[in-house]
Amino acid sequence: MSGTFVGMPAFPEAAREAVRDATLRGNLRHATHTIRAKRARAVAELSDWAELREAGRRIKDHTLRHLDRYLVRLEESVTAAGGTVHWAADADEANRIVADLVKETGESEVVKVKSMATQETGLNEALAAEGIRAYETDLAELIVQLGHDRPSHILVPAIHRNRGEIRDIFRSEMGAWGRPAPDGLSDAPAELAEAARLHLREKFLRAKVGVSGANFMVAETGTLVVVESEGNGRMCLTLPETLISVVGIEKVVPTWRDLEVFLQTLPRSSTAERMNPYTSMWTGTTDGDGPRTFHLVLLDNGRTDTLADEVGRQALRCIRCSACLNVCPVYERAGGHAYGSVYPGPIGAILSPQLRGVTDDIDASLPYASSLCGACYEVCPVAIDIPEVLVHLRERVVEGGPAVRRGNRVVLRPAKGHAAERAAMRAARWAFSRPGALRAGQRLAFRTRRLHPRTLPGPAGAWTDTRDLPALPAEPFRDWWQRTRGGQEGAE
Repeated sequence: MSGTFVGMPAFPEAAREAVRDATLRGNLRHATHTIRAKRARAVAELSDWAELREAGRRIKDHTLRHLDRYLVRLEESVTAAGGTVHWAADADEANRIVADLVKETGESEVVKVKSMATQETGLNEALAAEGIRAYETDLAELIVQLGHDRPSHILVPAIHRNRGEIRDIFRSEMGAWGRPAPDGLSDAPAELAEAARLHLREKFLRAKVGVSGANFMVAETGTLVVVESEGNGRMCLTLPETLISVVGIEKVVPTWRDLEVFLQTLPRSSTAERMNPYTSMWTGTTDGDGPRTFHLVLLDNGRTDTLADEVGRQALRCIRCSACLNVCPVYERAGGHAYGSVYPGPIGAILSPQLRGVTDDIDASLPYASSLCGACYEVCPVAIDIPEVLVHLRERVVEGGPAVRRGNRVVLRPAKGHAAERAAMRAARWAFSRPGALRAGQRLAFRTRRLHPRTLPGPAGAWTDTRDLPALPAEPFRDWWQRTRGGQEGAE
C-alpha cells in the first residue's frame, strides 16, 4: 500500500518531536476543542442519536458481511446508468487506471475533490510522474498542496496551520500554481478565502477532467454521494467533461433508505452541521447535464484483508467523520503527521496497520499510539470499538500469528523489540493460573515494599520516566479480605 510518509520514523520518535512544537500544539488544541464542542451541541439536538448510531453500525456490518453481493449490484447499476467500472487491487493499479484514463482524454491537468482514497494511493505523485498536474480544490487541501506539506487531519487537513502561516503560503506559492495572491493579502479569513476562490475559479472553468472520491455509493441505483461545505466539490463534479471517482470498496451502502441514516450522522459528527451545505449525487451520465463520461475505480488496497479479521474489520465501518481525532488526547498533543499515514488519529491507528500490515516500524507502533481512554469509541457515529481493535493489534504485533495479506493466509512473526513484553505476559499468565504462587508472590512483594525503587531499571525505565511506580499498601487485598470478612463472600 502507498500512503506511508517517506522518511517518517515510528510514532514514538515522531510524537516526541511534535510535542516540543508549541505552535503546533496551540493550533491543534484550539481547533480540536472548538470542533468537538460544536459537535456535542449538534448531536445533543437529536433525541434518537443512540438509535441512529446503532442503525449505522448494523447497516455497515450487514453490508460488510455481504460485500461481494453489493459490489456486484453496484457495478451493474453504474454500468446501466452509463458509467464504466474499474477494479483496482492495490494503489499502483488504481493510479495506473486513472493516469491512463486522463491520458486518453489528451489532457495534462485535473481538478480534484478532497479524497482520502487518492491520498492513500499517492495519486497526485503518480500523475505527476506521467506529466499530469493535479490541482486540489478543497481550501485546506489547497493549503497543504501549496505549502508542499502533508495532511494532518481527516476533515481539516491543514489544522496544524494558523492564519499567519496560510497567508505566507498563499503569498509565496500561489503564483507558481496559477493566479497569484492579491497584493497586500492579510491573514483575515475572508481575504484568505477570497484569494483561494479567485485562484481556483480559473481552474474550474478550464479543466476538462475531474477526479473525486465519494462518501457513499448506493448499490441499488449506482449513485455516488459527496458531502462538502465549500462548493468546490460541486464545481469539480459538474463542470469537467470527464469525471473519475476513486472509492474504497467499503463505502457502498445497499439502498437509499440506508443512506438516510448517514446523512444525519455524518454532518453532525464531522462539521457539527445539521446537514452539509453541499450534498452532491450523481448516477452515471446524462445528456446535457454534467460530465459526458464517468469512470468509477473501486479500490481494495488491503480492505479485503482487513475484512478477514473478525475483530479488526469493524474499522471498515468508518465514515471518515474525524470525531475520534477531535477527542483524542494523543492526537491533540502529537498531531496528525506523527502517525505516518494519511489516516491519523485513533482511526488511523487501527486502519493503517490493517491496510498496510504491521511489518514495519511505523505500523507496528501505531496500535500503541493511544491511552485506551475510550473517548474515541464514545463519539464514533458507527460505534467502532477502537480500544478493542487497538488491543487486538497490539497482540498481533507482540505475538505474531495468523493473518491475511494480499488475499493469502500467512503467519506473522512477532515484531522485534517485544521479547521482554512477551516474557512478562507469559509470566503473568503462569502466575494468575496458579493461586498459590500468586498469593506467595503478593505477600513477598508487600513485605519488601520499602526496598522497591521509584523507577524501573533498563528498558522498563521508559515507563517510569514520567511517572512513579504505584506504592503498595501495607497489606495485600487477599489478607485484608480474609481478616475483615473471614473469607465469607456472602458476609454483609
